[in-house]
Amino acid sequence: MWLQLPRKLTRVPCSLLIASLALAGLALPVKSAENKVLTPDTFKPTISKGYWFVEHFSPWCHHCRAFAPTWEELVTDYDGTAVHLAQINCAVDGDLCTENGVNGYPQMNLYRDGAFVKTFNGGRSRERITTFISEETSISPARDSSSSDDSTAHDLQTPHTDPPKPDLNPEGEVLVLTAETFAAASASGNVFVKFFAPWCGHCKKLAPIWTKLAHEMQHKMTIAEVNCDDYKSLCTAQGVTGFPMLFLYPPYGKKAEFTGKRRLDAMKAWLERAVKPSVLELKYEDFEQTVKDDPVVYLFLHETDDSRLANTVSLAAAPLLGSPPVYTSSSPAFLSRFSVPSSSTPILLAIKDHDASHAAATLRLTTQTDKNSLSDWLVANRLPTAMELSDSSFQEVMNAPSKPLVVLVAVPKEGSNERERLIKEITEIGQLWRRGPDNAATHQQRPVVFTWMDVDRWASWLKSMYGIKGTGQVVIADHGNLIYYDTDMSGNKIKLIPDSLFSALKGVMSGKARVRHSENIVERMARYLNAQMVSVENWAFAHRRLTIFIFVMGIVGAFFGIRKLFADDDPHVHRKEGRLD
Repeated sequence: MWLQLPRKLTRVPCSLLIASLALAGLALPVKSAENKVLTPDTFKPTISKGYWFVEHFSPWCHHCRAFAPTWEELVTDYDGTAVHLAQINCAVDGDLCTENGVNGYPQMNLYRDGAFVKTFNGGRSRERITTFISEETSISPARDSSSSDDSTAHDLQTPHTDPPKPDLNPEGEVLVLTAETFAAASASGNVFVKFFAPWCGHCKKLAPIWTKLAHEMQHKMTIAEVNCDDYKSLCTAQGVTGFPMLFLYPPYGKKAEFTGKRRLDAMKAWLERAVKPSVLELKYEDFEQTVKDDPVVYLFLHETDDSRLANTVSLAAAPLLGSPPVYTSSSPAFLSRFSVPSSSTPILLAIKDHDASHAAATLRLTTQTDKNSLSDWLVANRLPTAMELSDSSFQEVMNAPSKPLVVLVAVPKEGSNERERLIKEITEIGQLWRRGPDNAATHQQRPVVFTWMDVDRWASWLKSMYGIKGTGQVVIADHGNLIYYDTDMSGNKIKLIPDSLFSALKGVMSGKARVRHSENIVERMARYLNAQMVSVENWAFAHRRLTIFIFVMGIVGAFFGIRKLFADDDPHVHRKEGRLD
């Protein structure tokens, strides 16, 4: 059969062969200054170390050809820096582009040490892409910052100041978004969106408050809404799982869900924190009052002329949306207060629990500190040591990105002396845990948050989830895995005393504590099967061609199987001595 292929090939029309050769020629990579084009064999080894900004293109795409000169300039701009640029030809290596989530050309993805970071979205201008790379990596182009066409790099060498803000929400009215207008509105930043359904009772109750909020945030924040009955696909793509859901789309970072109480004052206060500059200068004389006002405060101490890291901190702090607040200072008085030698600056301090005399956590910064690692540290330390777990704080604590262990104590309703006593004990034990030198390494391994919950209001939930039936009972919850622990290393029920609680925490950290499940076996099996189905769905989406091939082969196999089955049962087919007559 294979020997016959060349002979068959000679029968192909000459015009078709010429067209094929022409298309093969077009499939050459868009011209690059370094001509660094990655293939399935070289992609993962190449991007395994450092930052890589990769353009996925098709030679037949006119947008790619128009973008080629800009790409060449970018390659030159970043030559010799810690950001490397490369390309993938999707006409040749389509499966690799599919695996990388490419759904249009040209698409540019940023990778760090082999892991996907973010896709560039927006106008494909040299300045916008340079700004994107600098914001994500804190690395500026190698070009002279004084050149007229490299203003972005120059800006990143100066202390960060928020650009002049446009006049948002000039009329003080709710902006109705559609599938066509949503992308542009959310990309502009500072947009607070309500995803709702007209038949939803909670949505109807929120509607007049939403209108008032738009008026209150006039000239500050765009207040918008999306009708999910009309735009189901848009709402699904935005992760809407119930109604109403409220998302803030900031100028920097990922969207943030508002999970607090849907009162006008609560939402307004949250938004006003979000529109403030991400980092504020703090005077030493204002420090005491600042710590009294917020349970967690970040303080960045640096030399006066250290502008690059100040900019990095500002960019990393933007996704916090002002909670906790981040302050910066070059005052020597802070160094004396926290016994920080000047040789240890720049340094970032986390001040918790209104304690102005002690830093709960510190991070020494160097010229190698990038925005992503700094942002991870800020997120991991954003919760106070002790706090109440309520409907407004539940998501913030239990589903925190840092995946903390949550010490949960049941307390009686407000107004009782017993409640105040238990809260005081929880707070003191939490601070003792945080300050204990033997617990420092354990805390770095996994953060711990000490919380209390109203046993009267949440009686049913506490009993079904953790078996809590009365005040003073203590459990350690790992909500992300729907498991908990209620015994210490001696096998006794956890008590609200340091020895028992610290023994249990260390047992959990070491994996020696006895695990209890918040779900029964049927619920766990259903969740497992659902996770497997989602995994299969994600795999099929990432390997669409292979999935289609397997599906087609399955149909073909089923067809021939059924055909053979009916053929075996055909009375007109006679077998004789192993032969068909």
